Amino acid sequence: MTDRNHDTYKTSSIVWHYTQLSKLQPAEKTILDLLQSRLPTMKMLDIGIGGGRTTKHFAPLAGEYTGIDYSAEMISACQQRFANSAQPMTLEVGDARSLGQFVDDTFDFILFSFNGIDYASPSDRLQILQEICRVGKPGGYFFFSSHNLQSMTADFDYKTKLSLNPLKSYVNLVMLGLLKLNNLAITREQLRDADYLVIKDESHNFRLQTYYIRPQAQIKQLALDFHNIEIYSWKSGLLITNSHELSINSDQWLYYLCVIN
Repeated sequence: MTDRNHDTYKTSSIVWHYTQLSKLQPAEKTILDLLQSRLPTMKMLDIGIGGGRTTKHFAPLAGEYTGIDYSAEMISACQQRFANSAQPMTLEVGDARSLGQFVDDTFDFILFSFNGIDYASPSDRLQILQEICRVGKPGGYFFFSSHNLQSMTADFDYKTKLSLNPLKSYVNLVMLGLLKLNNLAITREQLRDADYLVIKDESHNFRLQTYYIRPQAQIKQLALDFHNIEIYSWKSGLLITNSHELSINSDQWLYYLCVIN
């Protein structure tokens, strides 16, 4: 899973795509506003920076900014993008599964955006969380996004693809057919009951294997190394304030803000 995804992120067309992105998502903007007054005193690690979408916004504000990506091609593109920046920053190849270049308790704020953690294998994901806890300072913040398995119930249901517009219905049903064809082993019962599934979704023409997890299961996964876990809607950027709201949320992904143990 991880190697196939890594190969995708080395492709020139994919690298070019990510260098064109510049806007923060609503939940990212919420956290930037929340931490903005403290960022100048913080050492920040930005994991999976891709073409530098988050670098553009966070590097000018952080006291010390380090951005890493496991794709050397992404880092090269990012270095070119910010070659003339007046803001000091470190941009280097790094793998979230093994952050050995950093000593324990280094960073006040760690960001892993755009669901980057979802392209590691399930076992590597747990290793990533342990490494982030190790290099983060106790009481520091970890903020990341992850695909929401609850969103896939509708995506696999043909009834949600029907529209009064026949052309739109046709396109939706074709995409549904491709989704099911690329995930023949996934059953309706798994979509209903599993804590997480690895799904080949339509991202980059079904080239990526993506980890989807229920938010309740994600909270349990984080509980060993983090506390004060808050969940934010990807679409609205608003804090999800109760369990019922969380249980019916169908955002394709959610953002999690945690305090490091």
